[in-house]
Amino acid sequence: MARRGGRRRIGVLACGALLLAGCGAAEPDRATPALTAPSPTAGRSFAPGAPGAGDPYFPSYGNGGYDVAHYTVKVRYDPATDRLTGTTTLRATATANLSAFNLDLAGLTVRSVTVDGAKAAHTRAGDELVVTPATGLTSGNGFVAEIRYDGRPAALDNDVLGEAGWLHTTDGAIALGQPESASTWYPVNDHPSDKATYDLEITVPKGLTAVSNGAPKGRSTTGDWTTWRWSEDAPMASYLTTVAIGKFRVTTGEHKGRPVYSAVTTQVAEGAPDRSIARTIEVADYLESIFGPYPFDAYGGVVVADDRIRYALETQSRPVYSAGFFRQGDNTGVIAHELAHQWYGDSVSLQRWQDIWLNEGLATYAEWLWAEHDGESTVQHTFEQKYATTSSQVWRIPPGKPGVENLFGRSVYERGGMTVHALRVAVGDSAFFSILRTWAAENKNGNATTDEFVALAERVSGKKLDKLFDAWLYGTDRPAEPKPL
Repeated sequence: MARRGGRRRIGVLACGALLLAGCGAAEPDRATPALTAPSPTAGRSFAPGAPGAGDPYFPSYGNGGYDVAHYTVKVRYDPATDRLTGTTTLRATATANLSAFNLDLAGLTVRSVTVDGAKAAHTRAGDELVVTPATGLTSGNGFVAEIRYDGRPAALDNDVLGEAGWLHTTDGAIALGQPESASTWYPVNDHPSDKATYDLEITVPKGLTAVSNGAPKGRSTTGDWTTWRWSEDAPMASYLTTVAIGKFRVTTGEHKGRPVYSAVTTQVAEGAPDRSIARTIEVADYLESIFGPYPFDAYGGVVVADDRIRYALETQSRPVYSAGFFRQGDNTGVIAHELAHQWYGDSVSLQRWQDIWLNEGLATYAEWLWAEHDGESTVQHTFEQKYATTSSQVWRIPPGKPGVENLFGRSVYERGGMTVHALRVAVGDSAFFSILRTWAAENKNGNATTDEFVALAERVSGKKLDKLFDAWLYGTDRPAEPKPL
């Protein structure tokens, strides 16, 4: 979880020296050397921060040496020219003595950088922005960096995982993607281990809507431009940030004192997407009865129509859905999946990408729970069907260690969901649902690992579960079918 940090405490001793030199004190005897304060960095050793967060699957993602508490992202985008101009201000705390630090930024041109108000040097190394402050940043102290930039944003093309990031569309743009996307429209520590709060301002031509994360904070129009403001006060992993610019059918409301804001692209006819999104609160309330309190200050969803987006993503507080999910009619299963991620994936986030099953297995199981609640099929029947029909190829890929090439493969989802059910059968309903609620409560707004989940499950249930998890998460053969108690 990102920690809030104040401004870095530099200049205190220097200010004292100024007082001695004439801010109210007598002028020193010219025969005596004037007192000078030692540099706040004197005697310390400083080094550049790491250009990656150390994730085994994606070593270059994120950066080391600091922890961001808050981002203020202000961008102006003109779809007619596909040009973006932005200013991002981040408040962070150094976790090492830094002579320089990196931010992730893909493609855009940096015009200026300041750190604590002073001009900082900056260079580019591919998608890394290297910032060298005028003075070293001392471990434990806060600092503020402001980056001004512009250009034509472009998506990141991953040979294995596909296209993600800023996508220019026929009526605007969409910024979306996993495991990375944020760096295509603002400078960021782009790894879920460094979560932060956000204020976002998106300025677009008048007549277009700009939807983002968190609570809506109003909009204002000046001339031909409208600025839309959003605020996410709970720590958020960077890949969960989004913006959707275009023409939408917008519905708003309030539930339990929280704003509800949903938007469906006008590129699809009114019907199944609107009806499905309208059940967001109903689904969220059901999941809350299972998982514990809804973790964020806003609800909603966004439906987009773009052939490059053939998935739904749990963008925090306001998931984004491809219109393709609703071509066959109403679909609340996908709503349940993405809303379950608000607890598991968003509030409780990954510490490393290898543990993606913690997100997808629990969200898949939430689909099964919702289907039973909605009168479609029992969880047990769904499990039995999946267990009987899942291909041998899926069983050969361990969801607890799928490899980069299978990070979003069927094993992570299907075997992940079956692992959750196997746990339920092994410990019984009372302990099982206590595990789910405790996991969400104890790790709210933080990051966690599979080992921590296993330890918690054993603690809550009072049972040794290492053999169960070894078989279901790491084995390459189909485990024996668990039988209901």
